[in-house]
Amino acid sequence: MRKTLFIAIVLMLALTLNACGNSNVKSNTIVNAELTDRETGILSTTSSQSFVFDFNIENEYKKASVWIEKYEFGKLIEERIGYLTAEIENNGSIILAIIEPSTSEKQAFFKLGINSNGVTSSSTIVDVVSTKGTENSSIVWGNLSEKMDITNDQLILASIGFSWDEGSMVSFTTDFYKEAEPRISELENHEIVYLLKGEFTK
Repeated sequence: MRKTLFIAIVLMLALTLNACGNSNVKSNTIVNAELTDRETGILSTTSSQSFVFDFNIENEYKKASVWIEKYEFGKLIEERIGYLTAEIENNGSIILAIIEPSTSEKQAFFKLGINSNGVTSSSTIVDVVSTKGTENSSIVWGNLSEKMDITNDQLILASIGFSWDEGSMVSFTTDFYKEAEPRISELENHEIVYLLKGEFTK
């Protein structure tokens, strides 16, 4: 029941955010979206954490794709979880909403969405974060904070790190989303990491 309600509410949210694509965003870039208080309120009541990104593209780009990668201590263990592709035109938004895993189910619910030109595509992913459950776990969230050129092949838009170590969690640096070199060392700081990735194709 909880999963069904979550899916329904996030689908409604995707429709609400349909007009949130920012035409003022520089051409061929993606940026963290500036949401209204109402949009922020809807997201905070329907998910544990959410990320929304606005993109603006030239006509040569026809499709946007998003997916989640999963890492364990820096090693890729699952790629293209919940892969979603949608046709796009001019501008739009990418949405990721998450419900934190429950101790009993040991699962996390992810909702991916792409909306552009009045059309919203979405997918739901349910994944076992770890057999350790969530007791004594720590979570750190991060996302792209600066405008990014969409021609940079695969983009890292957001990250979710889990750790069961009693030590303090280390946040992802700004460079993590821009440069490939520091990523592995930062990924190794967390037992489990989910990365929201995307790309735009012609």
